[in-house]
Amino acid sequence: MARSPARQLALSALQRWRKSREFADAIAQRLVRARGNVRSDRAFAQDLFYGVLRNLTLLDFFVSRLRNSDIDDLSRDLIRLGLYQLFHLGTPAHAAVFETVELASPLRRSLINGMMRNAIRERDRLRKEAAVAPLHIRESHPEFLITRWAQAFGENSAAAVCRWNNSAAPIYARINTLRITREDFLEHNPTARPLSAHPIFVECARLPEAAIARGDCYIQDPSTAVAVDLLEPQPGEMILDACAAPGGKTSHMAATTRNMAAIVAADRDAARLRLLRQNLHHLGATNTRVIQHDWLHDRYPQTLRSNQFDKILVDVPCTNTGVMRRRVDVRWRLKPADFGRMHEQQVRILGAIIPLLRPGGVLVYSTCSIEREENEEVVERLMHEFPALKLEQIRKILPWRDHFDGAFAARLILTV
Repeated sequence: MARSPARQLALSALQRWRKSREFADAIAQRLVRARGNVRSDRAFAQDLFYGVLRNLTLLDFFVSRLRNSDIDDLSRDLIRLGLYQLFHLGTPAHAAVFETVELASPLRRSLINGMMRNAIRERDRLRKEAAVAPLHIRESHPEFLITRWAQAFGENSAAAVCRWNNSAAPIYARINTLRITREDFLEHNPTARPLSAHPIFVECARLPEAAIARGDCYIQDPSTAVAVDLLEPQPGEMILDACAAPGGKTSHMAATTRNMAAIVAADRDAARLRLLRQNLHHLGATNTRVIQHDWLHDRYPQTLRSNQFDKILVDVPCTNTGVMRRRVDVRWRLKPADFGRMHEQQVRILGAIIPLLRPGGVLVYSTCSIEREENEEVVERLMHEFPALKLEQIRKILPWRDHFDGAFAARLILTV
Protein backbone atom coordinates (compact mmCIF):
# COMPACT_ATOMS: atom_id res chain seq x y z
CA MET A 1 0.00 0.00 0.00
CA ALA A 2 1.23 3.52 -0.82
CA ARG A 3 2.53 5.69 1.98
CA SER A 4 0.21 8.37 3.34
CA PRO A 5 1.11 11.62 1.50
CA ALA A 6 0.25 13.77 4.53
CA ARG A 7 2.38 11.70 6.90
CA GLN A 8 5.26 11.67 4.43
CA LEU A 9 5.04 15.47 4.13
CA ALA A 10 5.05 15.81 7.91
CA LEU A 11 8.07 13.51 8.24
CA SER A 12 9.97 15.49 5.58
CA ALA A 13 9.11 18.74 7.38
CA LEU A 14 10.36 17.36 10.71
CA GLN A 15 13.62 16.21 9.11
CA ARG A 16 14.16 19.61 7.52
CA TRP A 17 13.40 21.40 10.78
CA ARG A 18 15.82 19.22 12.70
CA LYS A 19 18.66 19.67 10.20
CA SER A 20 18.33 23.39 9.54
CA ARG A 21 17.80 26.69 11.37
CA GLU A 22 14.61 27.41 9.45
CA PHE A 23 11.51 28.18 11.43
CA ALA A 24 8.56 25.84 11.17
CA ASP A 25 6.35 28.41 9.43
CA ALA A 26 8.86 28.79 6.60
CA ILE A 27 9.18 25.01 6.23
CA ALA A 28 5.41 24.57 6.20
CA GLN A 29 5.04 27.31 3.60
CA ARG A 30 7.68 25.79 1.32
CA LEU A 31 7.07 22.10 1.85
CA VAL A 32 3.74 21.30 3.42
CA ARG A 33 1.62 23.97 1.71
CA ALA A 34 3.32 23.63 -1.67
CA ARG A 35 1.09 23.73 -4.71
CA GLY A 36 0.27 20.31 -6.07
CA ASN A 37 -0.44 18.81 -2.66
CA VAL A 38 -4.07 17.95 -2.00
CA ARG A 39 -5.71 20.41 0.42
CA SER A 40 -6.72 17.72 2.92
CA ASP A 41 -3.18 16.32 2.85
CA ARG A 42 -1.74 19.80 3.46
CA ALA A 43 -4.02 20.39 6.44
CA PHE A 44 -3.29 17.03 8.05
CA ALA A 45 0.44 17.29 7.37
CA GLN A 46 0.58 20.69 9.04
CA ASP A 47 -1.40 19.39 12.01
CA LEU A 48 1.08 16.53 12.40
CA PHE A 49 4.15 18.72 11.95
CA TYR A 50 3.05 21.46 14.32
CA GLY A 51 1.59 18.97 16.79
CA VAL A 52 4.86 17.09 17.14
CA LEU A 53 6.78 20.35 17.66
CA ARG A 54 4.30 21.52 20.31
CA ASN A 55 4.68 18.24 22.21
CA LEU A 56 8.33 17.47 21.55
CA THR A 57 9.53 16.97 25.13
CA LEU A 58 6.51 14.91 26.12
CA LEU A 59 6.86 12.67 23.07
CA ASP A 60 10.55 12.17 23.82
CA PHE A 61 9.59 11.35 27.42
CA PHE A 62 7.41 8.55 26.04
CA VAL A 63 10.27 7.39 23.81
CA SER A 64 12.60 7.22 26.82
CA ARG A 65 10.08 5.03 28.65
CA LEU A 66 9.72 2.71 25.67
CA ARG A 67 13.41 2.21 24.88
CA ASN A 68 16.48 2.35 27.11
CA SER A 69 19.10 2.51 24.34
CA ASP A 70 19.80 5.30 21.88
CA ILE A 71 17.71 5.80 18.78
CA ASP A 72 18.80 7.44 15.52
CA ASP A 73 17.31 10.79 14.53
CA LEU A 74 15.12 9.57 11.68
CA SER A 75 13.67 6.75 13.78
CA ARG A 76 12.97 9.27 16.53
CA ASP A 77 11.07 11.51 14.09
CA LEU A 78 9.06 8.51 12.93
CA ILE A 79 8.14 7.38 16.42
CA ARG A 80 7.28 10.96 17.43
CA LEU A 81 4.79 11.08 14.57
CA GLY A 82 3.29 7.75 15.56
CA LEU A 83 3.04 8.60 19.26
CA TYR A 84 1.49 12.00 18.52
CA GLN A 85 -1.27 10.29 16.52
CA LEU A 86 -1.78 7.69 19.21
CA PHE A 87 -1.77 9.96 22.28
CA HIS A 88 -3.02 13.31 20.97
CA LEU A 89 -5.10 12.74 17.85
CA GLY A 90 -6.85 9.61 19.02
CA THR A 91 -5.92 7.75 15.84
CA PRO A 92 -7.04 4.09 16.10
CA ALA A 93 -4.15 2.00 17.36
CA HIS A 94 -3.92 -0.26 14.32
CA ALA A 95 -3.88 2.72 11.95
CA ALA A 96 -1.24 4.58 14.00
CA VAL A 97 1.01 1.52 13.93
CA PHE A 98 0.46 0.64 10.29
CA GLU A 99 0.87 4.15 8.89
CA THR A 100 3.99 4.85 10.96
CA VAL A 101 5.64 1.56 9.99
CA GLU A 102 4.80 2.24 6.33
CA LEU A 103 6.87 5.44 6.47
CA ALA A 104 9.94 3.58 7.73
CA SER A 105 12.66 2.04 5.61
CA PRO A 106 12.88 -1.77 5.75
CA LEU A 107 15.80 -1.57 8.21
CA ARG A 108 13.78 0.54 10.65
CA ARG A 109 10.40 -1.16 10.42
CA SER A 110 10.99 -3.75 13.12
CA LEU A 111 12.11 -1.08 15.61
CA ILE A 112 9.16 1.24 14.84
CA ASN A 113 6.65 -1.58 14.89
CA GLY A 114 7.93 -2.87 18.24
CA MET A 115 7.95 0.56 19.89
CA MET A 116 4.49 1.48 18.64
CA ARG A 117 3.00 -1.81 19.83
CA ASN A 118 4.69 -1.39 23.22
CA ALA A 119 3.19 2.11 23.43
CA ILE A 120 -0.28 0.68 22.83
CA ARG A 121 0.17 -1.95 25.53
CA GLU A 122 1.66 0.57 27.98
CA ARG A 123 -0.60 3.48 27.07
CA ASP A 124 -2.22 3.84 30.52
CA ARG A 125 1.09 3.59 32.35
CA LEU A 126 2.71 6.16 30.09
CA ARG A 127 -0.16 8.60 30.62
CA LYS A 128 0.02 8.22 34.39
CA GLU A 129 3.78 8.80 34.41
CA ALA A 130 3.40 11.86 32.19
CA ALA A 131 0.70 13.31 34.45
CA VAL A 132 3.13 13.52 37.39
CA ALA A 133 6.19 14.55 35.35
CA PRO A 134 7.61 18.09 35.76
CA LEU A 135 5.77 20.90 33.98
CA HIS A 136 8.45 21.33 31.30
CA ILE A 137 7.89 17.68 30.29
CA ARG A 138 4.08 17.69 30.53
CA GLU A 139 3.74 20.89 28.52
CA SER A 140 6.87 20.54 26.35
CA HIS A 141 8.67 23.82 27.03
CA PRO A 142 12.33 24.50 27.81
CA GLU A 143 12.79 24.50 31.57
CA PHE A 144 14.54 27.90 31.56
CA LEU A 145 11.46 29.54 30.00
CA ILE A 146 9.14 28.10 32.64
CA THR A 147 11.50 29.31 35.38
CA ARG A 148 11.51 32.81 33.85
CA TRP A 149 7.73 32.95 33.61
CA ALA A 150 7.22 31.59 37.11
CA GLN A 151 9.48 34.32 38.49
CA ALA A 152 7.78 37.04 36.43
CA PHE A 153 4.13 36.01 36.62
CA GLY A 154 3.84 33.25 39.22
CA GLU A 155 3.76 29.47 38.88
CA ASN A 156 0.07 29.26 37.97
CA SER A 157 0.50 31.77 35.16
CA ALA A 158 3.61 29.98 33.91
CA ALA A 159 1.57 26.80 33.62
CA ALA A 160 -1.26 28.73 31.97
CA VAL A 161 0.97 30.25 29.30
CA CYS A 162 2.39 26.79 28.51
CA ARG A 163 -1.12 25.41 28.05
CA TRP A 164 -2.01 28.43 25.91
CA ASN A 165 1.03 27.91 23.69
CA ASN A 166 0.02 24.28 23.13
CA SER A 167 -3.57 25.10 22.16
CA ALA A 168 -4.80 25.45 18.59
CA ALA A 169 -4.83 29.06 17.41
CA PRO A 170 -8.11 30.41 16.00
CA ILE A 171 -8.13 32.13 12.63
CA TYR A 172 -8.61 35.87 13.03
CA ALA A 173 -8.91 38.35 10.20
CA ARG A 174 -8.94 42.13 10.01
CA ILE A 175 -11.61 43.47 7.69
CA ASN A 176 -9.87 45.66 5.12
CA THR A 177 -12.08 48.73 4.99
CA LEU A 178 -10.13 50.03 1.99
CA ARG A 179 -11.85 47.30 -0.04
CA ILE A 180 -15.13 46.58 1.74
CA THR A 181 -17.30 47.89 4.57
CA ARG A 182 -17.64 45.91 7.77
CA GLU A 183 -21.35 45.42 7.09
CA ASP A 184 -20.79 44.09 3.57
CA PHE A 185 -18.00 41.80 4.75
CA LEU A 186 -20.21 40.25 7.43
CA GLU A 187 -23.05 39.86 4.93
CA HIS A 188 -20.81 38.09 2.40
CA ASN A 189 -19.09 35.98 5.08
CA PRO A 190 -21.90 34.84 7.38
CA THR A 191 -19.74 32.29 9.21
CA ALA A 192 -17.30 35.00 10.33
CA ARG A 193 -17.90 35.90 13.97
CA PRO A 194 -17.45 39.60 14.78
CA LEU A 195 -15.48 40.46 17.91
CA SER A 196 -17.27 42.99 20.09
CA ALA A 197 -14.07 44.44 21.54
CA HIS A 198 -12.40 44.69 18.13
CA PRO A 199 -15.00 45.90 15.59
CA ILE A 200 -12.94 45.38 12.43
CA PHE A 201 -11.74 41.90 13.41
CA VAL A 202 -13.55 38.60 12.98
CA GLU A 203 -12.95 35.02 13.97
CA CYS A 204 -13.27 32.58 11.08
CA ALA A 205 -14.19 28.91 11.24
CA ARG A 206 -11.89 28.28 8.29
CA LEU A 207 -9.50 30.29 6.17
CA PRO A 208 -11.62 32.79 4.16
CA GLU A 209 -9.72 32.17 0.94
CA ALA A 210 -12.07 34.04 -1.39
CA ALA A 211 -12.11 37.13 0.84
CA ILE A 212 -8.32 37.02 1.15
CA ALA A 213 -7.95 36.72 -2.61
CA ARG A 214 -10.11 39.84 -3.10
CA GLY A 215 -8.18 41.79 -0.50
CA ASP A 216 -11.27 42.09 1.67
CA CYS A 217 -9.40 40.93 4.78
CA TYR A 218 -5.96 40.21 6.14
CA ILE A 219 -5.16 37.33 8.50
CA GLN A 220 -4.08 39.03 11.72
CA ASP A 221 -4.53 38.56 15.47
CA PRO A 222 -6.48 41.36 17.21
CA SER A 223 -3.52 41.93 19.54
CA THR A 224 -1.68 43.53 16.61
CA ALA A 225 -4.18 46.40 16.69
CA VAL A 226 -2.89 47.63 20.06
CA ALA A 227 0.12 49.42 18.58
CA VAL A 228 -1.88 51.08 15.81
CA ASP A 229 -4.61 52.12 18.25
CA LEU A 230 -2.03 53.77 20.52
CA LEU A 231 -0.39 55.55 17.58
CA GLU A 232 -3.75 57.05 16.49
CA PRO A 233 -2.74 57.72 12.87
CA GLN A 234 -4.62 60.63 11.29
CA PRO A 235 -5.15 61.85 7.71
CA GLY A 236 -2.55 64.37 6.61
CA GLU A 237 0.20 63.07 8.90
CA MET A 238 3.67 61.87 7.93
CA ILE A 239 4.05 58.40 9.46
CA LEU A 240 6.98 55.99 9.56
CA ASP A 241 6.46 52.27 10.05
CA ALA A 242 10.07 51.48 10.85
CA CYS A 243 9.97 47.66 10.86
CA ALA A 244 7.03 47.15 8.54
CA ALA A 245 7.16 43.75 6.81
CA PRO A 246 4.97 41.86 6.11
CA GLY A 247 2.65 44.89 6.27
CA GLY A 248 -0.21 44.05 8.60
CA LYS A 249 0.19 47.17 10.73
CA THR A 250 1.11 49.35 7.73
CA SER A 251 -2.05 48.41 5.87
CA HIS A 252 -4.07 48.84 9.07
CA MET A 253 -2.78 52.43 9.35
CA ALA A 254 -3.54 53.04 5.68
CA ALA A 255 -7.11 51.83 6.20
CA THR A 256 -7.52 53.86 9.40
CA THR A 257 -6.50 57.05 7.57
CA ARG A 258 -8.36 56.16 4.35
CA ASN A 259 -5.05 56.43 2.46
CA MET A 260 -4.84 60.10 3.42
CA ALA A 261 -1.68 59.84 5.53
CA ALA A 262 1.76 59.70 3.90
CA ILE A 263 3.25 56.44 5.18
CA VAL A 264 6.85 55.32 4.76
CA ALA A 265 7.27 51.59 5.36
CA ALA A 266 10.82 50.37 6.00
CA ASP A 267 12.41 46.97 6.47
CA ARG A 268 15.89 45.55 6.04
CA ASP A 269 15.31 42.27 4.23
CA ALA A 270 14.80 42.26 0.46
CA ALA A 271 12.57 39.17 0.45
CA ARG A 272 10.36 40.60 3.21
CA LEU A 273 10.17 43.89 1.31
CA ARG A 274 8.83 42.07 -1.74
CA LEU A 275 6.12 40.53 0.43
CA LEU A 276 5.42 43.94 2.00
CA ARG A 277 4.95 45.55 -1.40
CA GLN A 278 2.71 42.71 -2.58
CA ASN A 279 0.53 42.93 0.52
CA LEU A 280 0.17 46.72 0.39
CA HIS A 281 -0.74 46.61 -3.29
CA HIS A 282 -3.20 43.77 -2.79
CA LEU A 283 -4.89 45.51 0.13
CA GLY A 284 -5.17 48.86 -1.67
CA ALA A 285 -2.77 50.80 0.57
CA THR A 286 -1.85 53.36 -2.06
CA ASN A 287 -0.32 56.31 -0.20
CA THR A 288 2.66 54.32 1.07
CA ARG A 289 6.32 54.33 0.10
CA VAL A 290 8.47 51.26 0.77
CA ILE A 291 12.19 51.60 1.45
CA GLN A 292 14.92 49.14 2.36
CA HIS A 293 16.83 50.17 5.46
CA ASP A 294 18.74 48.46 8.26
CA TRP A 295 18.48 50.67 11.36
CA LEU A 296 21.39 48.89 13.02
CA HIS A 297 23.92 49.39 10.26
CA ASP A 298 22.80 51.75 7.48
CA ARG A 299 23.07 55.52 7.34
CA TYR A 300 19.83 57.35 6.69
CA PRO A 301 18.86 57.28 3.01
CA GLN A 302 18.46 60.67 1.35
CA THR A 303 14.69 60.25 1.49
CA LEU A 304 14.73 60.46 5.31
CA ARG A 305 15.63 63.53 7.34
CA SER A 306 15.60 64.69 10.95
CA ASN A 307 12.30 65.81 12.50
CA GLN A 308 10.42 64.53 9.44
CA PHE A 309 7.65 62.40 10.93
CA ASP A 310 4.60 63.27 12.98
CA LYS A 311 4.30 59.69 14.18
CA ILE A 312 6.54 56.64 14.17
CA LEU A 313 5.67 53.01 14.85
CA VAL A 314 8.63 50.84 15.86
CA ASP A 315 7.46 47.22 15.99
CA VAL A 316 10.87 45.76 16.70
CA PRO A 317 12.22 42.25 16.13
CA CYS A 318 11.81 40.35 19.40
CA THR A 319 11.84 36.89 20.95
CA ASN A 320 8.17 36.31 20.01
CA THR A 321 7.28 34.81 23.38
CA GLY A 322 3.78 36.28 23.09
CA VAL A 323 3.00 34.40 19.88
CA MET A 324 4.32 30.92 20.62
CA ARG A 325 0.87 29.49 20.03
CA ARG A 326 1.28 30.43 16.37
CA ARG A 327 5.07 30.16 16.05
CA VAL A 328 5.18 26.69 17.49
CA ASP A 329 8.93 26.09 17.38
CA VAL A 330 10.15 29.43 18.75
CA ARG A 331 10.49 27.82 22.20
CA TRP A 332 13.11 25.39 20.85
CA ARG A 333 15.12 28.09 19.05
CA LEU A 334 15.42 30.46 22.02
CA LYS A 335 18.43 30.57 24.34
CA PRO A 336 18.71 32.33 27.73
CA ALA A 337 21.12 34.90 26.29
CA ASP A 338 18.63 35.96 23.61
CA PHE A 339 16.65 38.22 25.96
CA GLY A 340 19.58 40.48 26.80
CA ARG A 341 20.77 40.42 23.20
CA MET A 342 17.36 41.47 21.90
CA HIS A 343 17.11 44.24 24.52
CA GLU A 344 20.35 45.79 23.29
CA GLN A 345 19.30 45.50 19.66
CA GLN A 346 15.91 47.07 20.36
CA VAL A 347 17.47 50.03 22.16
CA ARG A 348 19.89 50.58 19.27
CA ILE A 349 17.08 50.52 16.72
CA LEU A 350 15.10 53.07 18.71
CA GLY A 351 18.16 55.28 19.13
CA ALA A 352 18.62 55.38 15.36
CA ILE A 353 14.96 56.23 14.71
CA ILE A 354 14.13 58.86 17.34
CA PRO A 355 15.95 61.74 15.53
CA LEU A 356 13.42 61.35 12.69
CA LEU A 357 10.52 62.31 14.99
CA ARG A 358 9.47 65.96 15.06
CA PRO A 359 9.06 67.79 18.39
CA GLY A 360 5.61 67.02 19.72
CA GLY A 361 5.49 63.85 17.66
CA VAL A 362 4.34 60.43 18.84
CA LEU A 363 6.42 57.26 18.93
CA VAL A 364 4.88 53.87 19.65
CA TYR A 365 7.24 51.09 20.61
CA SER A 366 5.79 47.61 20.31
CA THR A 367 6.70 43.93 20.52
CA CYS A 368 4.99 40.56 20.48
CA SER A 369 7.00 39.56 23.55
CA ILE A 370 5.81 39.12 27.14
CA GLU A 371 9.30 39.65 28.59
CA ARG A 372 10.07 42.65 30.77
CA GLU A 373 13.59 43.00 29.29
CA GLU A 374 12.09 43.66 25.87
CA ASN A 375 9.17 45.77 27.04
CA GLU A 376 9.18 47.90 30.20
CA GLU A 377 12.96 47.83 30.58
CA VAL A 378 13.49 49.07 27.04
CA VAL A 379 11.06 51.94 27.63
CA GLU A 380 12.73 52.83 30.94
CA ARG A 381 16.16 52.89 29.33
CA LEU A 382 14.87 54.86 26.37
CA MET A 383 13.49 57.63 28.58
CA HIS A 384 16.75 57.71 30.52
CA GLU A 385 18.80 58.12 27.35
CA PHE A 386 16.31 60.52 25.71
CA PRO A 387 14.91 62.68 28.54
CA ALA A 388 12.71 64.62 26.10
CA LEU A 389 10.56 61.51 25.66
CA LYS A 390 7.50 61.39 27.90
CA LEU A 391 5.62 58.13 28.46
CA GLU A 392 1.88 58.58 27.99
CA GLN A 393 0.48 55.07 28.03
CA ILE A 394 1.38 51.38 28.08
CA ARG A 395 -0.83 48.54 26.98
CA LYS A 396 0.09 44.92 27.50
CA ILE A 397 -1.77 41.80 26.42
CA LEU A 398 -1.00 38.59 28.29
CA PRO A 399 -2.37 35.56 26.43
CA TRP A 400 -3.56 33.50 29.39
CA ARG A 401 -5.30 36.56 30.86
CA ASP A 402 -6.62 38.39 27.79
CA HIS A 403 -7.17 35.43 25.44
CA PHE A 404 -5.29 36.85 22.45
CA ASP A 405 -1.67 36.71 21.36
CA GLY A 406 0.76 38.48 23.67
CA ALA A 407 1.62 42.07 22.80
CA PHE A 408 3.18 45.16 24.32
CA ALA A 409 2.92 48.77 23.17
CA ALA A 410 4.10 52.04 24.71
CA ARG A 411 3.11 55.52 23.48
CA LEU A 412 5.74 58.22 23.99
CA ILE A 413 5.72 61.93 23.12
CA LEU A 414 8.81 63.91 22.10
CA THR A 415 8.32 67.00 24.23
CA VAL A 416 10.99 69.29 22.74
